[in-house]
Amino acid sequence: MTASQIGRYSKYIRPISISIDLMVIFILGLFLFRDLNLNIVLYIIYLITGWITVGFFVKFYEVYRFTTPIEIISKIVKQGIIFLLVVIAFFPFSKQVLFSGVLIAKFMISSFVLISIAKFCLYFYLKKYRILTGSNFRNAVIIGYSPEAIRLKELFETRKDYGYRFLGYFSDKKLNIEIEGRFEDLKLFVIENKVDEIYCSLNEVSNEKLKDLIDFADENHKTIKFIPDTNEIFSKNLKIDYYDFFPVLSLQKTPLNEPIIKVFKRLFDIVFSVIVIVGLLSWLAPLLAILIKLESRGPVFFKQGRPGIDENEFFCYKFRSMKINKTSESETSKNDPRVTKTGKFMRKTSIDEMPQFLNVLMGDMSVVGPRPHLWSQNKAYANKIKKYMIRHSVKPGITGLAQVSGFRGEIEIERDMVNRIKLDVFYIENWSPILDLKIIYQTVVNICKGEEKAY
Repeated sequence: MTASQIGRYSKYIRPISISIDLMVIFILGLFLFRDLNLNIVLYIIYLITGWITVGFFVKFYEVYRFTTPIEIISKIVKQGIIFLLVVIAFFPFSKQVLFSGVLIAKFMISSFVLISIAKFCLYFYLKKYRILTGSNFRNAVIIGYSPEAIRLKELFETRKDYGYRFLGYFSDKKLNIEIEGRFEDLKLFVIENKVDEIYCSLNEVSNEKLKDLIDFADENHKTIKFIPDTNEIFSKNLKIDYYDFFPVLSLQKTPLNEPIIKVFKRLFDIVFSVIVIVGLLSWLAPLLAILIKLESRGPVFFKQGRPGIDENEFFCYKFRSMKINKTSESETSKNDPRVTKTGKFMRKTSIDEMPQFLNVLMGDMSVVGPRPHLWSQNKAYANKIKKYMIRHSVKPGITGLAQVSGFRGEIEIERDMVNRIKLDVFYIENWSPILDLKIIYQTVVNICKGEEKAY
């Protein structure tokens, strides 16, 4: 198995686990509760929503390659107790439905037996699969050559079921045959050898080097974790995991990395985009098509390749607001002669962006997120502005925090882009449903008021 194939399907494990659980709840709920005098579709939706919500709060799907069976059992018990309360809570609000303790007991026991079996089978199968095939390994390096670093390396080598391949130490303090290179050699090595995780001994790097290392990891989508060398109290941005009895600190992931949050955001995107497409675009698109065609020759829709999540290209759709030209990779400037009269109105009111709800429905974009830049902007700023590439860790959005904060439209000076990236990164690291709703609300307000840079 080649290096490019190793460890590349881990991202599918949680969605598979969630899908199995929801399928069990759906089938058992449909089978056991079908004879009760209730709206079975509504109740199944209630059960699934309740399961996902409880799972998020008890971190039911936060099972990693180093998680112990005892921790999994603890998660199952927590999930079961709270979900039982959710199942029962429906009946007092539905007077016409007869409460059946027997059916609920059958549902809870059968569903949790099946879910527990599936969860442990998946957990042990993946461990055995790694050992037997050498697949789904993560390449790891360690910064530092301390006793703790050596212990971690030995753990990687003895616990093959954890699925780590150790590639070398990097240290400025000691020269040793086991040391792959100095700190300055790390970045090139990480990129060339497709390293997945960087473990850093905190007493081996200065604050300046540590900040640079974190920026490097962010920009190149690498996971960085820290080996504690003291018993100091660390920042609340760090969490501690145990590999057997070995403590490892890692930076907290943003909420948008969580599978349940991704599912929730995707469902919101689908519902919101369907409402807009059916309620607005269905009648607005034909009217605009006539106006666009009457004013200038060319297609009604304009599509352009933009970098999306993980910098994968997708075609971003808009109503065509310009005359046909050969400079589509350049930004629109104030009083741009390429913009038509109809296009000027559409841009002022942001109506030209409405077809992007089709992008949302297809899964290329989200309703809220960092706005997709031109490829030329990516090339110009990716290596100039720190944390620029973090914006590609999530789907681009029709609207975003930077846009509603005044940083939209033409980039006149580099500071405009710097401010935009700061707000994009803030959004990614501090996402919440309330923040999304605030951004959507502010977008509508800005459209009604009119924006200076909407041209």
